[in-house]
Amino acid sequence: MRIIRPIASLILAFSLLFTIACKPKQAGPAKKETGPASVRVAKVSTRTIQRSVDGVGTLFPFDEAIISAEVEGPLQQVTADLGDSVKEGQILARISDEEQRYLVAQQEAQLRSSLERLGLRDEKDRLKDIREAPDVRRARADLFDAETRYKRVTELVDQGIGPKSDLEQAQARFQSAQAAYDQTLNQTRNLLQEIERFKASLDLQRKKLRDTTIRAPFAALVKDRQAVVGAYVRANSPLFTLVKIDPIRLRIEVPERMTPWIKIGQAVDVTVEAFAERTFTGKVWRISPTVDPTKRTFIVEALIQNPNQILKPGSYARAHLGTDKTDTILVVPNRAVLYVLGSNKSYVVKPDSTIDVREVKIGDRFPTEYEIADGLNEGETVAVTGLSRLDVGAKVKVQAGEPKSDE
Repeated sequence: MRIIRPIASLILAFSLLFTIACKPKQAGPAKKETGPASVRVAKVSTRTIQRSVDGVGTLFPFDEAIISAEVEGPLQQVTADLGDSVKEGQILARISDEEQRYLVAQQEAQLRSSLERLGLRDEKDRLKDIREAPDVRRARADLFDAETRYKRVTELVDQGIGPKSDLEQAQARFQSAQAAYDQTLNQTRNLLQEIERFKASLDLQRKKLRDTTIRAPFAALVKDRQAVVGAYVRANSPLFTLVKIDPIRLRIEVPERMTPWIKIGQAVDVTVEAFAERTFTGKVWRISPTVDPTKRTFIVEALIQNPNQILKPGSYARAHLGTDKTDTILVVPNRAVLYVLGSNKSYVVKPDSTIDVREVKIGDRFPTEYEIADGLNEGETVAVTGLSRLDVGAKVKVQAGEPKSDE
C-alpha cells in the first residue's frame, strides 16, 4: 500500500496538467472598428478679379556707348574716371594735335593757291560765272582781238586791197585763240573741281583736328576707363564706356497668353532686392513684336525714372503690371490643393460623404486662395484638412468650423 499511493498521486497530477493544457482559451476584448475620417471643408466659390502680370527681369541702361579714338596719337590728358558723372559735350580726354595742325595748315595753303588763280579771296567766296575767272577773261580778250582782226582782213581781201596771206594768218590766229579759249574754260572747270576737292580734304583734316579732343556724346556716367595719359592710341581704340541710367530700362518675359493684356504706357511697379522696402514706378515703353518659340514668352520693356541713379543696370528686379482685364474665376483655399506625384489634386466631398479625387489646374495664386482653371465646379465641397489620408471612395465625416493650423 505504501508503494501504490505515490504512483496514484503522480497519475492525478498529470491528469490535472493535461486538463488545464487542453482547456480552450477565452477570447480577449474585441477591437474597435475605425469610423469615417473627420475633415473640414470649403466651398468652391467665385471671385471677380482684375488681372495683373507679375514677372522678373533685369535692369538695363537707357543708353550705353563705347567711346573710341578717331585719330591716332599719344594721349596728353584724361579728365574722367570710373563713376564720374559727365555732361553732354564735356571733354573726356585729349590726344596730341601737333601733327593734325600741320596737315591743316598744308591743306589751307593748297586751297588758297587755287582760290587765287580764280581771283577769290577765301574759301567762302564763290565764282558766279566761270567766264569771270581771270584766265578765262584773258583768253576771251585774245579771242575777241583775233576775231576782230580776222574780220577786218577778210573785208580788205574781199575789196582786193589786202593780200590773201594776211587773211590766212588772221584766220589761223583766230582759230588758235578759239582753241585757247575753249582750253582755258576746261582748265577753269577742272580748277573749280580741284578747289572742291581741296575744301573736302581740308574739312576732313579739320575734323581730325577736332577729333583729338574726345567729348561725351550725352550726359552719362563713366562705366569703364581704358584711357591712360602717355599711351599711344590708334583709331578705334576704346577709351571709355559711358552709360545713361536715368531713366533706366527693365526687361521682363511675359507668357504669350497675356499678349492682349499689355499696352504701351501701362503702369509698372518695380521692386529690387537692394531696396526691398521701396517700390519704383515706371511705364511700359516697348513691346517685342515676336514670341520666343522655345519659351513661349515675349519681351516687355518698362522705363523707370531714376533721378538719384540708385537703380543699377544688371540688377535683378520684380515687376507688377495692373491691367484692364477683369475675369470671374473659381477659387478654393490653398489648403484644398495637394501636390501628389507631379500633379495638383483636390478632394471633393460628395453628397453621400464619400471622396472623389480630382486633378486640378491652378491659375493665379493669391495669398490664401488658388484660382482653379480646370477640374472643379462652382458650389462643390472640397476637403481642406487631412488630405494625405484621403482616397477615392473614402468615407468622411464633415466637421464644422475653420481648420486649425495643425490640421
